[in-house]
Amino acid sequence: MSLITRQSLLFALVGLSTAHAVDFNRDVRPVLAQHCFKCHGMDDHGRKGKLRLDLRDSAIGQGKSGEIAIAPGKPDASELIKRVFSIDEDEVMPPPHTKSFLPVSAKNILKAWVAEGAPYEAHWAYVQPKQAPLPKAGIHPIDAFIQDRLKKEGLQPSPEADRYALVRRVYLDLIGLPPTPAEADAFVNNKAPDAYDRLVDSLLASKQYGERWARRWLDLARYADTNGFEKDRPRQIWPYRDWVVRALNADMPFDQFSIKQLAGDMLPKPTPEDLIATGFHRNTMLNEEGGIDPNEYRFYAMVDRVSVTGTTWMGLTMNCCQCHTHKYDPILHTDYYRTLALLNNASEPTYFIPTPEIEAEQKAQAEKIAQLEAELPGKFPGGTAAMESRFAGWIEGESHRASNWEIIRPTGMKTTMPHLEQQADGFILGSGDITKSDVYDLSFKAPIKGVRALRIEVTSHPSLPNDGPGLTNYEGPLGGFFISELQASQNGQRVKIARAEDTNDDEEDRISDATAPKAKAKAAAKPKKKNNASATIDGEMSSGWQVLGGYGVHHAAVFHFDQPVDLTNGFDLKMLFEKHFACPLGHFRISVTTSDHAEATGLPAEVEEALASGDKSKRAMLLRSFLESAPEMEKAAKPLLIARKTPPRGQPTLVMHERPANNPRITHRYHRGEFLQPKEEVTPGVPAFLPALPKDAPANRLTFAKWLFAPENPLTARVTVNRQWQAFFGRGIVKSLEDFGYQSDPPSHPELLDWLAVEFVKQGWSVKKLHRLIVTSATYKQSSRITPEHAQKDTENILLARGARFRLDAEVIRDSALKAAGVLSPKMGGPGVYPPQPASVTSEGTYGKVEWKISEGEDHFRRSLYTFTKRTAPFAMATTFDAPTGESCLAKREVSNSPLQALTLLNDQMFMEAAQAMAKQVIAESQTDDERLQNIFRRVATRPAAPDELAMLKAFLQKQRGRKVEGEALWTDVSRAVLNLDEAITHP
Repeated sequence: MSLITRQSLLFALVGLSTAHAVDFNRDVRPVLAQHCFKCHGMDDHGRKGKLRLDLRDSAIGQGKSGEIAIAPGKPDASELIKRVFSIDEDEVMPPPHTKSFLPVSAKNILKAWVAEGAPYEAHWAYVQPKQAPLPKAGIHPIDAFIQDRLKKEGLQPSPEADRYALVRRVYLDLIGLPPTPAEADAFVNNKAPDAYDRLVDSLLASKQYGERWARRWLDLARYADTNGFEKDRPRQIWPYRDWVVRALNADMPFDQFSIKQLAGDMLPKPTPEDLIATGFHRNTMLNEEGGIDPNEYRFYAMVDRVSVTGTTWMGLTMNCCQCHTHKYDPILHTDYYRTLALLNNASEPTYFIPTPEIEAEQKAQAEKIAQLEAELPGKFPGGTAAMESRFAGWIEGESHRASNWEIIRPTGMKTTMPHLEQQADGFILGSGDITKSDVYDLSFKAPIKGVRALRIEVTSHPSLPNDGPGLTNYEGPLGGFFISELQASQNGQRVKIARAEDTNDDEEDRISDATAPKAKAKAAAKPKKKNNASATIDGEMSSGWQVLGGYGVHHAAVFHFDQPVDLTNGFDLKMLFEKHFACPLGHFRISVTTSDHAEATGLPAEVEEALASGDKSKRAMLLRSFLESAPEMEKAAKPLLIARKTPPRGQPTLVMHERPANNPRITHRYHRGEFLQPKEEVTPGVPAFLPALPKDAPANRLTFAKWLFAPENPLTARVTVNRQWQAFFGRGIVKSLEDFGYQSDPPSHPELLDWLAVEFVKQGWSVKKLHRLIVTSATYKQSSRITPEHAQKDTENILLARGARFRLDAEVIRDSALKAAGVLSPKMGGPGVYPPQPASVTSEGTYGKVEWKISEGEDHFRRSLYTFTKRTAPFAMATTFDAPTGESCLAKREVSNSPLQALTLLNDQMFMEAAQAMAKQVIAESQTDDERLQNIFRRVATRPAAPDELAMLKAFLQKQRGRKVEGEALWTDVSRAVLNLDEAITHP
């Protein structure tokens, strides 16, 4: 009965003669929340008549016209009661135009409540849980609560399920796979008293346990292998998925498991595993469409993170408050942005996972480079004498080209958004947020006169996207930059730049040696683009100097002044970055020269400095530079140059990293949730109705993560336990897994929910102990057979007088078929794989044509957890059976029943292959028709087929033989039919 319980209706009908029959949380609050709080709740902007019914002091106060909404103990003197019983359309509440009609039973509840004094109580979910005494001693705690409620409702629990159903159920629930017939028989024939408990322990210890429960967690984490939105390109995030599996298998305490995901980077001395865990909030979608504002979509990502955090750990619909104060729950509009501020100070780098193997490769690479450098002089054509002669000529020629450059450091740096920081070596390092129209204003003052040219050096840096040297993090070339215009001025007057040149020549020299001939030919055939330094002084924003990102990039541009410049009077340099993507510079150094023949030599700065100064102590460095660039050494130097450009690196994955203390990100409240309407700045914090953050800790992401698990937090343990309960029984103790607010149904067994929440914490937040507690209860082990009495009194099985029966998850259905066929691969971890599916799923209706290249060998039959997930074109079979797309957090999957599901089980290529594999094995293992039919049935359903079922299978077999179907094809058809049974896809 929706929000009005059967008990409250009974009290209403009998006039509520029982003393204090009305319970505010159970009976009254649901009525107010459903029908009244939208207009008379805590939202200041939407409130009507300045009446708040969510607060008692406001509700019983006298209004401006002298009326009293609620007169405790006096329903006839209460305006609220008068209005809800009125038949006048102008005064009845709720008003007719709201189409929120109050049932008579609800009106009677409100009247009886006011008559009793209109007592208010705190919402059950916002009160710290406590363990009530068990209703009955000597039995399993869960059974004590469940059976006590059943007794009150006049129901008896069902007997224990038969052992085949029980073993199948616990296998599917704990590891997501059915037992083989041999595994089932081993349990059924084991008469030891502790046989079931030992089976449970073995399943909890199985590596497949983590794979089963990781999939449910990834629903919350909105995990996918692509970025989403229009282009939906692949991303490297699967190490996070594998971390979840490892953590669950290790039974990492749920508080640690969560804190590492929310703020692992902020833990003292974070390990690589801690950093990988922060991928949880890197699962937000990323829009790479040209023309977007990256900060707008970063804002949307933050909105997503607040919503996901609220759903996953707090059971709150936080997303309602993006635009306004919550209409029902006590969450202010400002509270929302204060919570957002706690999550808003992180940068989002790509992390290369270090391993002993990678470190060994890096050491070997360094030794190889040193060896190649040492061997280079001996490879010069003609020997040492020829080398020395050419080297001397190179020194003489390059010395004439080289100039004395002096590094200058800014006295002031202003930017539109990125943060710039001066480094010890004179380079300037950028970080932080960027836009599509960024500007750097740099001020200089130095005792240097007669400056003829200015040089900008750009180099890679490990802190930048794709190593830099730019800050471009998506849309454009990753790690690159594009200076649209460069402007110099002095004392407010423009300084004319006569000409400019650079060393990268449209990046053609950056083409990989491995593909040089083909790539260079292709590049040469294209018309030249205006992506050079001279284009930064042409007055056009559409052209400019571009350098692409990557490891080992080192380029320079030289700008020649029309007239010498005196830096003692101060000097300003403005860089404008504007493209259809965000493209500012990330790692650069400014130097000047008084030489009138300066040019962009392409030589490293230290080499040019040594040449210009004639420093003979730098001979070894100069010789190495000569040998690496001399035309006659091109072939010999190639292995060395390639080795330097391709350092061994670990597997990349997406992580979070807290921004430095000197560059915190400011958070504002956004009016109506609009990105273009930032209002006042807000400080980090949590919703005011919940316990405050500790005063002795900084208000940041780590403190917030720990606060979720503080003893005084009433939500996290309840929400988590309820979600785990739903996985075993198909329904939570609180039906709405994602919402514990005023709009949720009350718990079906509130004392049990609180007992489990407290016990969960007592047991060290151990999920495995919680699962063991659930599956060892008599409640869990009941038969799922429904009786007429159950059907009449408890259709939805809310009271749990029988075992739960519901359709299995998509992944469990597919994995079960593969295991039944004997082809399921036990391989764990690694990149996503591509099982069979129609090619049109990814080639039609998505951006571009994405080739779904079906995996071969063992990867063809990997567990569904490892299937590559493309957000805009998810795996077809999984979608058919209601699996999520990864676009948003999902606390509970919907369960549908459609003809397409039956067609998929019969005709999908993967299920066809499973049926064929099963047929081959059954033919090899069994001789007679009866043996083969029983073998197929048991592989799929676990239990032996009953005589009538076996007779039907025989009839089908003969029918197919009558159609001239024989051999492997015949048994494939039988396997397909059995895989399509309801029992094959239903929780037993």
